[in-house]
Amino acid sequence: MLETLKSNWWLIVASGVLALVFGAGAFIWPDATLAALVIFYGAYALVEGILAVFAAIKAPQGSDGRGTLAVLGIISAAAGVLTFMYPDITAVALVYIIGAWAILRGIVQIYAAIQLRKEVSNEWLLLLAGVVSAAFGVLLFINPSAGATSLVWIIGFYAVMYGITMLVLAYKLRRLGDDIRTAVGASR
Repeated sequence: MLETLKSNWWLIVASGVLALVFGAGAFIWPDATLAALVIFYGAYALVEGILAVFAAIKAPQGSDGRGTLAVLGIISAAAGVLTFMYPDITAVALVYIIGAWAILRGIVQIYAAIQLRKEVSNEWLLLLAGVVSAAFGVLLFINPSAGATSLVWIIGFYAVMYGITMLVLAYKLRRLGDDIRTAVGASR
């Protein structure tokens, strides 16, 4: 799994940047209509899902993380497709879709972090991202009738925190890959 993450650090950067852009958009336009939020969320989830599935396909055969990456991609892409299929979705239904997506994503990330613990000592960043995702989803299920503006702010905060966490993780993975290449080069 570590090799898959190291070789696809760019996907983690892309995911982090997409989350930051999504979060910034939520903060900049808090009074956006629900239809715009649905389209924005659907596009974010679909693009991130496609990128994850692409990375899983491109990962080396037999890599531990391919399946996890593919599951995350399918979950995100499915959430995006469902959002586009039902654009007239109500605020409460959108809350449940986003909540379910965040919980499922969090569970898969927590599982991946536990598996990664065997290979690297900085798995806590992925674990933290999973906990943040799952907690966010649970909060949405607890209070589905939150106002549209409150929902936008909660989603924006979540996206920014998630984006920052993913960028830090990508930096650490890239640095780990560079350290390994330097060590291999020095041993030759």
